[in-house]
Amino acid sequence: MKTQILTLESHDDLISVRDRLSWAKTPRILLVWPKYEKVTLRQVDLKVLQRHALSLGAQLGLVTRRRRVREDAESLGIPVFVSTGQAQRLAWPKPRRRRWLRHAPRKDLREKWKELRAGEAVWRAYPGVRVGSFAVGVLAVLLLVAMFIPRARVTLQPESRMQSVVLPVSASPAVESVFITGSMPARELRIMVEGQQTISVTGQGVIPQSKSTGFALFRNLTQQAVTIPAGTVIHSGGVERIRFVTMRDGIMNAGVGETLELPIEAIEGGLAANLEAEAVNAVEGGLGLLLSVTNPEPLKGGRELASVQASEADRKRAKNLLMKKLEGEAREGLAAEIVSGDMLFEDTFAVSQILSEDYDPPAGAVGSMLTLSMQVEYFVLYASASDLSELAALALNASLPAGFSPASGGITVKPVSAPLRSGNDSTRWTVRAERKIVQQINAAQVSQMIQGVGSRKAQSQLEKNFRLDGSPEINLSPSWWPWVPIVPFRISVVTR
Repeated sequence: MKTQILTLESHDDLISVRDRLSWAKTPRILLVWPKYEKVTLRQVDLKVLQRHALSLGAQLGLVTRRRRVREDAESLGIPVFVSTGQAQRLAWPKPRRRRWLRHAPRKDLREKWKELRAGEAVWRAYPGVRVGSFAVGVLAVLLLVAMFIPRARVTLQPESRMQSVVLPVSASPAVESVFITGSMPARELRIMVEGQQTISVTGQGVIPQSKSTGFALFRNLTQQAVTIPAGTVIHSGGVERIRFVTMRDGIMNAGVGETLELPIEAIEGGLAANLEAEAVNAVEGGLGLLLSVTNPEPLKGGRELASVQASEADRKRAKNLLMKKLEGEAREGLAAEIVSGDMLFEDTFAVSQILSEDYDPPAGAVGSMLTLSMQVEYFVLYASASDLSELAALALNASLPAGFSPASGGITVKPVSAPLRSGNDSTRWTVRAERKIVQQINAAQVSQMIQGVGSRKAQSQLEKNFRLDGSPEINLSPSWWPWVPIVPFRISVVTR
């Protein structure tokens, strides 16, 4: 006979095994108990599985060596085998079916029922009792209607007042958060502006036309030959040194006192390089330790031409004009970036850095007009409106009268004195913070006070026990109902 073999696992329970039995299509179902894993199936679970298998038209069997399971299965009449092979070779005992004894129906049941039926009480037949019972039922219905159908809406306008406090405020860049003592951060705002300024040049200058030339006499200070390359720099003495360069290479003979004459030319043109004899007296670089130098004859040939060019005063004037214009633009830009309620500290407005400063023509160049282009970054400290509102809220909450709560209008902060910068990089001033507050009304207390009374009496009780800015309004539904509901949840209290 075909047998469906189902191997149990440690996670199987009654529900999962029962579902697996439902898929079996054979007349015999064999459950194989795992040898080393624990399956939590009790005796009552085996009974349920046995009945389910019988409902499917199959017989249930077990393969296990566990003593407890074998005893439970045998007590239920479930065949138990040592192995699956034994279960397939041996014949399974037929399941015992319980026989129910059938009894013939009794024929005297109707007479028994008539004997047990009790007669109606005599008092129920009186008309007064019936009318009274009906009246009690009607009153009960009316009571339920009175409790749950009426609804009341109570509108109250609690007392309101203005709360005001004057606060000394100190803002500093070193402070990171708002404190109730009045300290708050001084925030920084930066802006970059750029522009140009053109002015007429009033200065006079000269243009170099040619460079001074001549000869320099070098003297050897060592016993060795010395090479003097072209471009060797020599200069005159004094505070303003005039520098010259050699025009060609030269080799100094060995021996102290040996001399060599080389042509030289001034590095810069103009009259300043026309020097008298013996004016040049030093060699730059390492050769200055090996050689001495002089010019035995005057150095001549330097010429210059007078011209119109920007002086230092012209450049300063152009810069002052441009900085004044850029400062105005920066102030307008900073004022546009702040939000309503922010407070700028005007005395902290300053130049953060000059990003670029270009003159056209540059210093020393000829030109009748001077154009200056600049990029400048400005900064200013300010107190933000959010920080001021936070500080005001802390101070107002600390002085809030008992029984009042803030209204929904918000807080107004206005300066009382102008900001004044102190020596420790902080700015101090005084502000006035104001807001509207209203009296708190307990809705549960109102409902308890007026439930079950007439609307006029309820209105007078509310006016007597609460400070109100207006007369209370009590709207009843239905409108013809004269009393406030006696059930609290049918009373809604609204404040405005």
